[in-house]
Amino acid sequence: MSDVRSGPCQWETVIGLEAHVHLRTASKLFCACPNKFGGEPNTRICPVCSGMPGALPVINGRAVALAVQAGLALGCAVNLHSLFSRKSYFYPDLPNGFQTSQLEPPVCSSGLFRLEASGGTRVNPEIRINRIHLEDDAGKCIHMGSSCSMVDLNRAGTPMIEIVTEPDLRSGAEAAEFMRQLRKLLMYLDITDGNMEEGSMRCDVNVSLRPFGAKEYGTRAELKNLNSFISVRAAVEFEEERQKEILEAQGAVEQETRLFDPESCTTRAMRSKEDAPDYRYFPNPDLPPIILTQAFVDKIHGSLPERPEKRRERYVETLGLHDEEASLLAASAALADYFEAALALCSSPKRVAGLILGELLPEASRRSVAFADLGFSPARLAHTVTMLEQGKVSLKVVQDLFSELLDSGESVEKLAEKKGLLQVSDAGALEQAVLAAIEANPAEAADYRAGKKKLLAFFVGRVMRETKGAGNPAVINELVKKHLGA
Repeated sequence: MSDVRSGPCQWETVIGLEAHVHLRTASKLFCACPNKFGGEPNTRICPVCSGMPGALPVINGRAVALAVQAGLALGCAVNLHSLFSRKSYFYPDLPNGFQTSQLEPPVCSSGLFRLEASGGTRVNPEIRINRIHLEDDAGKCIHMGSSCSMVDLNRAGTPMIEIVTEPDLRSGAEAAEFMRQLRKLLMYLDITDGNMEEGSMRCDVNVSLRPFGAKEYGTRAELKNLNSFISVRAAVEFEEERQKEILEAQGAVEQETRLFDPESCTTRAMRSKEDAPDYRYFPNPDLPPIILTQAFVDKIHGSLPERPEKRRERYVETLGLHDEEASLLAASAALADYFEAALALCSSPKRVAGLILGELLPEASRRSVAFADLGFSPARLAHTVTMLEQGKVSLKVVQDLFSELLDSGESVEKLAEKKGLLQVSDAGALEQAVLAAIEANPAEAADYRAGKKKLLAFFVGRVMRETKGAGNPAVINELVKKHLGA
């Protein structure tokens, strides 16, 4: 728990989060306009998302399915009947003069998220999820200076879910870690792209203080639109100190919405905080209720992939991977699926993991593309591993040729054969090179026989150089030992 006071009384920080998550759909929530970031201003709009009178919205079924998927992953109850409402407030980038959201009932409610312990957090705290509801995003104001602002409505109508926690978080570090782990889970499920710089995930943080041991909550301030983990932590920590100073001076914290300045790491008042009555919610007359069947919910539940932490444990316990390797592979469902597809075609999890983490991902990074866009299929990766296992190519040859393998589309066996780099494993063919290396280095041979066994690597290296890297190191190793005496 966060202790922000050094005086005679200790204060407990109480935090609730509202995470806003853009959904990965092809189109917007209520129209067919493309759901894509950016673009020329006001080019991805239609009468519906630009708020034209008489335009009627139609719900995006994919967005509903993703909201249900998120709810199930967070242990929520899915409400088979939910309702859209109009949430009335007035911003220049809100063309309708209201946001279409859900008040009661939302699509999902009453979930639980177990936060894995990390620096600055309690040990595996349980964070209750109050609700998950669907809503559309507003547009975007572009400020051209102190006297002019432009409005871009390309983002208006983007499908979102809002994930609202109970006030169960207790520090800025814990709030930031919750957002980090929530983002990881939702990206793993392909619910969102998680791009916080583009606004695909952001959050509002409600912060209040109370004396330790008190049951009643203090007056909260809402910190609006935080779009990085660093900002979440810094904003909460500043707000803790601000409220502590007010309370210790016998003042009263005002309920208000505040903005965070990442440059100065301070918050400033934006407006007095609205509660639900201020928004004048009422059912949206243009949209029917969302009616789901239990069969629909069960189908989505059955399609949920294995959780990343379970996959990581399985990779360590049954495949013998190191925890770091397993964590990297399990962090992405697409990457874990690729790993398992390749492993199904060969029998060496360590080599498959090594090539993915040591060659495939770095190559994707160098080319600034997703690893799936490299076009290196699991079958080709498995074949490469099989060639390594059979001793037909060396790991160094694979590493040296990997970029060319991606570009040529050829198998590693054919490419290595063309370049004269197929590994020589025939003892008879390698024996002459071993004998030549021993004869050319009599002093080192004598030292080895005298007990300096580390010189084994010296002779293996000389033979590998002589064979231009084509010799099988394991075979060379044994031959050197044979002729020098193990």
